[in-house]
Amino acid sequence: MSSTKRKSNASTSASTKKARLANEVAAESVRSVLAQPSDFLIPEGEVDVRRLILELAHYARSLEDQIESSKPKPMSAVEIGAAADKLRAAARSGIRKQMTWKPTCKTGTAKWVYDGVCADPIVFGAFLGLDGPPGFKTKKMPKDEFEDLVGDLHVPIRYDTLRITSADVNIRLSEADGTFKCSGTYGK
Repeated sequence: MSSTKRKSNASTSASTKKARLANEVAAESVRSVLAQPSDFLIPEGEVDVRRLILELAHYARSLEDQIESSKPKPMSAVEIGAAADKLRAAARSGIRKQMTWKPTCKTGTAKWVYDGVCADPIVFGAFLGLDGPPGFKTKKMPKDEFEDLVGDLHVPIRYDTLRITSADVNIRLSEADGTFKCSGTYGK
């Protein structure tokens, strides 16, 4: 027979509980005003009116803080570079795995397509060696420039080496969902 332990409430401080209770009171005031916009109750004394306005102000500030804390923090240049390097390593690995021997390798017309996801346009721009987010949906990049960015794309096979044979690498970006596609041909 196993017993489950309850979580301790010791980590919740008294001030947090008071703030939460005050926010609930203010939220209830907002609900009552919105429920009866033309005839909601207005406190009679100046002190009560000031208290209501102060509650609403604190409530508005807490909502602003919640929104601010939910926004993603901007990445530093080092973090952007690290994310771009990680994306390059994934692309290099994915492209190299596709470069296997097939009869069309003799003529250099075997096709490869790498599908990737990068939700941050600034990181994708760094992946392509740009100074900011890309301003295009499709682009042709010279294969030498692409290999300089991504890394070595030569794959040894039994008696030869496979390499990218297309003059350009096609890059398509879908900004809506952050997906991208790199494609080209390879062979001996």
